[in-house]
Amino acid sequence: MKFPNPLIKGTLIKRYKRFLTDVELESGDVVTAHCANPGSMLGLTEPGFDVWLSPATNPERKLRYTWELVHDGRALVGINTAHPNGLVADAIEAGTIAELQGYKSQRREVKYGKNSRIDILLEGDGPPCYVEVKNVHLSREAGAAEFPDSVTARGAKHLVEMADMVAEGHRAVMVYLIQRDDCDHLSIAADIDPNYDEGLTAAMASGVEAIAYSCKLTPKAINVTRAVPIVRP
Repeated sequence: MKFPNPLIKGTLIKRYKRFLTDVELESGDVVTAHCANPGSMLGLTEPGFDVWLSPATNPERKLRYTWELVHDGRALVGINTAHPNGLVADAIEAGTIAELQGYKSQRREVKYGKNSRIDILLEGDGPPCYVEVKNVHLSREAGAAEFPDSVTARGAKHLVEMADMVAEGHRAVMVYLIQRDDCDHLSIAADIDPNYDEGLTAAMASGVEAIAYSCKLTPKAINVTRAVPIVRP
């Protein structure tokens, strides 16, 4: 995924009200940018971090910038949770995600389960494959990516619904997309959300698959690059 317009570099002042971020641009101007991330963003909101913003294409939009990237002292990290579904869809089309090849078509945001929408539905000659994408950017130890970064009741609900799809004879795959390239494995942050950890264990026991891929990030583009193992207790 290439950013349609050059990103603008700045320095993080603060994130507040979840979706607002104050940034000082290299010009010295201070702007308020949209933070497209509902999570805690643990470890990524320290004042003084280098950040990159995308300019709005709609001149009537209230906030002229969106926060896209941050450098946390170890790596460039993508924080915009609007991107992972498209990144994974593109990677499937490009053949990068080997586990999700062999299907004739893919659809996005298809209704399923109990008033939910699956991120990607893959269809072909055999059973359809339900693909749920989770954005990952937490890394508390060098080399280790973790999910989630806060309690996610919605994520636990998705695990149950994915298990229901398997029970109906379909395939269901959780894709954990790591928007950073300095991690060699993914683990579940059970200390942050023990319920999600238990839910994933139960879902995998029922036949739900789980895979993780990391990304290469620059201020020009984000691309899915390689699979990394998921380490479970």
